[in-house]
Amino acid sequence: MTTPTELSTKTEKIVVEMLPELLVGYDTVVPTLTGSRRYINFDNAASTPTFEPIVESVNSFLRWYSNVHRGTGFKSQLASWAFEHSRDIVAEFVGADLSKNVVIFTKNSTEAINKLANRLNLSKNDIILTTLMEHHSNELPWRRVGQVVHVGLDNDGQISRQDFLSKLKLYGDRVKIVAITGASNVSGYINDIDFFAREAHQVGAKILVDAAQLVPHRPVQMKSNDPVHKIDFLVFSAHKMYAPFGVGVLVGERETFEKGDPESVGGGVVDIVTLEEAYWTELPEKEEAGTPDIIGVVALAKAIRMLESVGWDNIIRHEAELTEYALKKLNKIDKVIVYGDKDPSNAANRLGVISMNLKGIPHALAAAILSYEGAIGVRSGCFCAHLYVKSLLKVSEEDATKLENEILARNRSHIPGTIRASFGIYNTKEEIDHLIGMIEKIVAGDYRKDYLLNKEKGEYYPPDFEFKFSDYFSI
Repeated sequence: MTTPTELSTKTEKIVVEMLPELLVGYDTVVPTLTGSRRYINFDNAASTPTFEPIVESVNSFLRWYSNVHRGTGFKSQLASWAFEHSRDIVAEFVGADLSKNVVIFTKNSTEAINKLANRLNLSKNDIILTTLMEHHSNELPWRRVGQVVHVGLDNDGQISRQDFLSKLKLYGDRVKIVAITGASNVSGYINDIDFFAREAHQVGAKILVDAAQLVPHRPVQMKSNDPVHKIDFLVFSAHKMYAPFGVGVLVGERETFEKGDPESVGGGVVDIVTLEEAYWTELPEKEEAGTPDIIGVVALAKAIRMLESVGWDNIIRHEAELTEYALKKLNKIDKVIVYGDKDPSNAANRLGVISMNLKGIPHALAAAILSYEGAIGVRSGCFCAHLYVKSLLKVSEEDATKLENEILARNRSHIPGTIRASFGIYNTKEEIDHLIGMIEKIVAGDYRKDYLLNKEKGEYYPPDFEFKFSDYFSI
């Protein structure tokens, strides 16, 4: 195993083959029903683990940690420099022109979208055009500030361009925002942002891209100086790009945030306060009330540098190889249903996010078996994208109403969903082999048959076994 000292010398140039060894916790062993096994993480679409160089950067910064801005001590000045330098790294990463754009640090992508929704000064008659593919975070905030209209899907689960264009034509200049995901956290589809930006701008609308799922896997550029294809607002989260220390990013037009009052107020957002008035300070501090997540920002900047060191061509090639490899094997298993694009040859044009079901086996049970018997971490359910998953599963309105009533009665026994395996830059074909082997065992009925269902949670568990987490970690 590589030592931390050796790792520090490798952060300048990192190749894909090094990544498993650099991953924090890669060799972690966890308990299962059949004994201890090395844990395999295929839950990267939810949140990613981190790497040794990122931890080292954080640990190195901790000795200098202090609050930022207006402190005269050396540590405060150094922390302020690191914080603002990290902001510049983020701007460079997404091609933001800081004469036109501002980089605002938030808690996560969800908070970033809520902040934007509250700052756009929309009326209840204004149209927000979003899609049935969206994560709840890019749908629910908009319901509070305007009239949300959903673009439908094609038969294969992609966003219907025809429906998008027809709704733009129908609503015209009433459309103020097109809010769209850069890539789906359910199917892995990557959306053509240039197309949606161009069409949105033609009717005078602005475009928000939820890039939380896209940024760790593909380069994204704001194109600030391209009036046709520019991204007006972009959000993403560090915890999905190997810096799980908690920070989100909102990049957008300066003029939007220069006008009006900040969304949150308190320390750090004012130049002066009197008994009668508060005078707001300049951007970006104006939109970052209170003490920010300084360590999270430093970790994000280091994660960006690490992704750049690996190189986008290498990242895309590796993840496409994993996706192609997995799809080829899954397509050979009769009882596996893959949602979205199943074509292995098209793997380079999508993300390594594969949602599936095993015929005759509840998704929550299959996920539990993978964990308790295979030490494999996947996710099951609707992935905070209920509208999209129900569309992919073709849940009827009648069934949807019945399910809603059951869930409201605290019974999640029949909640629809899928199993989702999502790949990161550190995953390997050998790990996929283990996943496929476990799926083959499950569809063959080769697993314990006495799992119990917790109806309120909709989760399965073995009756005579439990994880004793305090044996592995304590605070």
